[in-house]
Amino acid sequence: MRSPESSENTQLSYQGTYTCPVCRHGQITELTLMDAFACNFCRHIFTANLENQTVQVVDSSQPMSWRWMGRSWQVAYRDELNLTLVIWLVGITIALMPPALVWFSAYTFPPLPGSRWAWFPAVWVGCTLVIHLLLVAWLLAEHYQIPLYVSSKIRLRSLLNRR
Repeated sequence: MRSPESSENTQLSYQGTYTCPVCRHGQITELTLMDAFACNFCRHIFTANLENQTVQVVDSSQPMSWRWMGRSWQVAYRDELNLTLVIWLVGITIALMPPALVWFSAYTFPPLPGSRWAWFPAVWVGCTLVIHLLLVAWLLAEHYQIPLYVSSKIRLRSLLNRR
């Protein structure tokens, strides 16, 4: 099977092999006896609209679709602005509220000056902020399906399955 990406601009067809638009590592090819594609790396399944030159992932809760530009994929579906705004506001709240509460309690009830544990509230606030920022980064990576994150997740899963 020839790869359309190695030649000049080509049309999307079920006979071709294309780079996966989700993980950008695997190849999507036609599923036998179906009008669909599947990735050999991340295992996502795509339906295709050959007239519009688009594919849509069907095995995910996120409605993601891409348009074939002849050599590469371009995102065809943009999230609603309201949903994106809500996700970012919730993320900022999750990242900042817990450290703010810890800081407020340390400010309200400070340790005794000169005590051995006077440094602890500042470290606790910093750790709380870092952990919650990591949590929000993970949630955003899951929502936006960042290709580096998806391929790393798949590699980690395959590494753990070998043991």
